[in-house]
Amino acid sequence: MAKKRNKVSSQPAVEWPTVFLAAGCYGTWLAAGFLIWPSYPLVALAVLTLIVALQSSLIHEVLHGHPTRNALVNEAFVFAPIGLVWPFRRFKTLHLRHHCDERLTDPLDDPESYYKALWHHHDMPAAMQFLLKINNTMVGRFILGPWLSVIGFFIDDAKQMLAGDKTIQKAWLLHAVGLAIVVPVIQFGFGMPLWLYILVPMWFGQSLISIRTFAEHQWSERPEGRTVIVERSPLSLLFLNNNLHFVHHKKPTVAWYKLPKLFRDDREKWLKANNGYAYPNYFALLKAYAFKAKEPIVHPALRRVPEKGRAFTPRVRAHNVNGLGTAPVPAEPPKE
Repeated sequence: MAKKRNKVSSQPAVEWPTVFLAAGCYGTWLAAGFLIWPSYPLVALAVLTLIVALQSSLIHEVLHGHPTRNALVNEAFVFAPIGLVWPFRRFKTLHLRHHCDERLTDPLDDPESYYKALWHHHDMPAAMQFLLKINNTMVGRFILGPWLSVIGFFIDDAKQMLAGDKTIQKAWLLHAVGLAIVVPVIQFGFGMPLWLYILVPMWFGQSLISIRTFAEHQWSERPEGRTVIVERSPLSLLFLNNNLHFVHHKKPTVAWYKLPKLFRDDREKWLKANNGYAYPNYFALLKAYAFKAKEPIVHPALRRVPEKGRAFTPRVRAHNVNGLGTAPVPAEPPKE
């Protein structure tokens, strides 16, 4: 017990690199809107797109307990939803559930899985199946991914709120308060049409994040082989070093600025530990999968359609943030 207390006390009370990063993120957002947009609108849109992506990475850092030991103080660092779409508390709940490595990629248990169960995919309209096929290519994920994720997530959360889920209602209420601050700043402070902000910084900010998430996880019989390592990338700062995603999953409480050294000090060990699921950079991924699906839509372990005429009562096991709502699970057939 004493050893555990010493370990906790050795962590800094405030992680100043993350504090300075947050200040730089929001300061740059304001500067791009107030100072750059009036004279150089294209430059401003590009900067705002990068900042929206950076804040998404910052949100991920905060929900893992950074930069302080106080959860409410940490939440305050990302309260202003400049990316517009994701309520922080919903993302936190679902993402922490995603960190159960034994369940990674399972669409019934992992809220961030891009796979579908066969029976779920089987029941989708042909047009949606086609969109998912495009979405499984890297270019398709960059263009379509944000919209499929957001629309599916909104629909699923709306159903749960209408069913009376007060926790989700509170998360969206807090998000609405944040939007009530951010949207007027964009529309009236920056003087930027909201539709333009949605179609450029919001959309392509999330698209930049999809470069990271495209190959983050794959199905493998071994849980250690399900999470990628992308060794080098000029986007690593934008992703807060989550290109080293396997390292993050094994050390989820380690701050973003410590991950590269952690990887470099034991590179061969890390690459062996994740069964060699690694790429030298994101260009290698783009070259291989720009217009080619890297993974199947249907999860390899969930390739069964329930028999017709047998009992089938869907039950909810997970809510998916990557589009198209909840995957039902077939009940066990009745005993003969």
